Amino acid sequence: MTLHRLSALPETVSWGRFWSGLEPVLEVDPGDTVEIQCFSGNRAVWPPEGSGMTVAPELAAICDADVKGQFGHLLTGPVAIRGAMPGDVLEVRIDRVEMGSDWGYNLVRPLSGTLPGEFPTSLAALTHIPVDRAARTARLPWGAELPLDPFFGVMGIAPPPEYGEVTSREPRVFGGNLDCKLLTQGATLYLPVQAEGALFSCGDGHGCQGDGEVCLTALEMALTGTFTFVLHKAGTLDIAYPRAETEAALISFGFHADLDDAMRIALREMIAILVERLGITPTEAYQFCSLAVDFAVTQTVNSEKGVHGILKKALLPAR
Repeated sequence: MTLHRLSALPETVSWGRFWSGLEPVLEVDPGDTVEIQCFSGNRAVWPPEGSGMTVAPELAAICDADVKGQFGHLLTGPVAIRGAMPGDVLEVRIDRVEMGSDWGYNLVRPLSGTLPGEFPTSLAALTHIPVDRAARTARLPWGAELPLDPFFGVMGIAPPPEYGEVTSREPRVFGGNLDCKLLTQGATLYLPVQAEGALFSCGDGHGCQGDGEVCLTALEMALTGTFTFVLHKAGTLDIAYPRAETEAALISFGFHADLDDAMRIALREMIAILVERLGITPTEAYQFCSLAVDFAVTQTVNSEKGVHGILKKALLPAR
């Protein structure tokens, strides 16, 4: 079990790309831990000079370079896990999440978000938000002070080879733009492996976010995450869709262009989790979901909308 460090450099990042054909920038063994540095945004979202908010030289170097990519997020990776093959499950333990800047930003685009066209400003509304990393707070221009619990909006692996190259915008079976604010330090994400090496990438750092992420963006900022990768070979852990776990809760996900369908997928996934974990019937699990599981809208702004189910572990029967 080795600790690796992966810095965000022009040769280790890309814009919005998930693809089984990407060459890994780092290869590690199962059980290894990797500290991954990530930044958010191009020059258009940088704070103005004299604002007191500092742009990291690493981000400047990335923006000056001809980094390949598509529409989407600045991602660091991919990291290959030796021996990972389709049918396996990659367990991603989020050991630590550290804020990497003293500022973040929030952006409204006139034809994006949950209310497209209702805020037709002539220019995108861009707000720079100072961050107090020691106090773990951010202060908005109109005076509100928000507590910060940072997480990565995007954590994912390569899609199936037949998908080709896809953008980081939509969450899918391989993870990606999950935008789930529960995936903070201490959480664990499970991803069904779709391609050899798994090829994990992350980015889209969020200092804070409300469920829904309704205006398109959260508090977008630089983060450094420390992840431990555990590989479950085919047959040892049977899942076909992303799921997660925190110290306090089990989490299911559903993604679909239709929010009702996303809800149905998240419900079916939670039913499957309960059947596997408790040995109860699907009908009993369906009833348990109605009695005890909270379903929340994760985000409504990424074409594929998201719903996540939350079951408090304290409600599970003792084994």
